[in-house]
Amino acid sequence: MGFTPLMDAFDTTSALLVMAGLFGYLNHHFLKLPFTIGLMISGLLSSLLIIAIDHLAPGLGWGAAMQQAILGIDFTDSVLKFMLGALLFAGALHVNLEDLLAEKWTILVLASVGVLISTALLGGLAYGIFGAFGYAIPLPWCLVFGALLAPTDPIAVLGIMKSLGAPKALESKVAGESLFNDGVGVVVFAALLTWAGSSTGEMPWGEIGVLFAEEVGGGILLGLGAGALVYKAMGTLDEPNLEILLSVGLVMGMTTAAYAFHLSAPLACVFAGLLIGNHGRHLAMSDRTRQALDLVWSFIDEALNAILFFLVGLEAIRTEPDLLLPALVAVPLSLTARAVAVYLPVRLLGMRREFLPGTTRILVWGGLKGGISVALALSLPDFDGRALVIAATYVVVVFSILVQGLTVGPLLKRLT
Repeated sequence: MGFTPLMDAFDTTSALLVMAGLFGYLNHHFLKLPFTIGLMISGLLSSLLIIAIDHLAPGLGWGAAMQQAILGIDFTDSVLKFMLGALLFAGALHVNLEDLLAEKWTILVLASVGVLISTALLGGLAYGIFGAFGYAIPLPWCLVFGALLAPTDPIAVLGIMKSLGAPKALESKVAGESLFNDGVGVVVFAALLTWAGSSTGEMPWGEIGVLFAEEVGGGILLGLGAGALVYKAMGTLDEPNLEILLSVGLVMGMTTAAYAFHLSAPLACVFAGLLIGNHGRHLAMSDRTRQALDLVWSFIDEALNAILFFLVGLEAIRTEPDLLLPALVAVPLSLTARAVAVYLPVRLLGMRREFLPGTTRILVWGGLKGGISVALALSLPDFDGRALVIAATYVVVVFSILVQGLTVGPLLKRLT
């Protein structure tokens, strides 16, 4: 009796989580790497292990079954409609609003102008370099590639910063920029995806302008409104399980409403997370609720990242070997785009604000790519060049977490 598609997806998720737990245990006791870095290695090893088992014992059909299950997943629904919002909400819960406001101008410029510079520069460079390798990916799709790598994931870097006692102003810049460039990057990604998928091939400026106005403004209002309702409800309770249920329902309800009314679910989740994580945390929660909420949302964040890394690992490892070289070249292209996207705004702001020595280098090297870039890549529709974009995204994410993540600590020590 064959498995149903639902059981295939369930079996795949079960296998991924079992391996995440196993490799996480081994990392904790033996490798002792920061969790996010250990998670990436777990994803790599698990992907390779499944493929090795498939070659050694093809009768089991593990590799084929998991790949078939992955192909059957609707990433637009499962990834964009839930995972992104949950990841951003989890990140926003732990950001201090006062520290964020103290660095608001730096964060605003980096998360807006910086995202646009990074998207345009990386997309343009990729268009030229991919073309030189014989992959004629249209410019709109190259810009989509630039947009999906604009968001940064600060989790590993912030952990290192705290352990080394880095200045609070630097921590706030890294956390705030990442949080908001994630939301803005997703909106830019959606706008460019509209252009890339246009039948005329022309930039639909009117449609994109409306999309920006509706998604950004509407997403912020939705997040603040829904977050305020849940915050008020939490103030009348002292039931950790119920309050956690309210927070999960908040994310899922906002996401459903945002997609129904064409608003930005990621931005809604960011602003709701900031509200719950600051006013809600201090004014509407008991100590035991705060501890329980942090524990649950840390687990959700880590579990979703684990699933995303494993999925993209399976997707990327089975790509054609010919894609490896252009995918590797995407690493210096991404670093170049990131450096320019940070250097120009910081130089502009530096005319009126003082920055700690080494801020630019830390922001550039600490701008790790993570689960959000992976989620956006996996959500792409089928087009000529999709396999290369996914492979390049995976290589850039692997490099940023393994190389940048392991060396940002020594850089921080030297510069601070």
